[in-house]
Amino acid sequence: MSASITANKQLYYELYRRSSIGMQLTDALDELIQSGHINPVLAMRVLNEFDKSIATNLAKNVKAKAQLKGHLKDYRLCEEVWTFRVRNATLKLDNSELLDVDKVKIVACKMADSTSK
Repeated sequence: MSASITANKQLYYELYRRSSIGMQLTDALDELIQSGHINPVLAMRVLNEFDKSIATNLAKNVKAKAQLKGHLKDYRLCEEVWTFRVRNATLKLDNSELLDVDKVKIVACKMADSTSK
């Protein structure tokens, strides 16, 4: 898992670039580069800002919780990033709604130390 560094030298994971909105942004930036409207350096700055913005807004605005029950297929720790893959899982959301899913992948990243700002 890689990470990007913003102008204030804070580290943000590139995790959300693989989300649907992140993939759409990447595709749009690639088209702009191919057509000569922007250069690759500007595209990287946009992606780094995306990493920062999405991480900040999710941490600040999302307060929902869920419970997960299922069969742990595997897990690993690499560079302070935990990855868990669960099969035949049931998610219980805040509103008590139950969701049965075949596969769940959970990626947990270390938060930045607030004292280092």
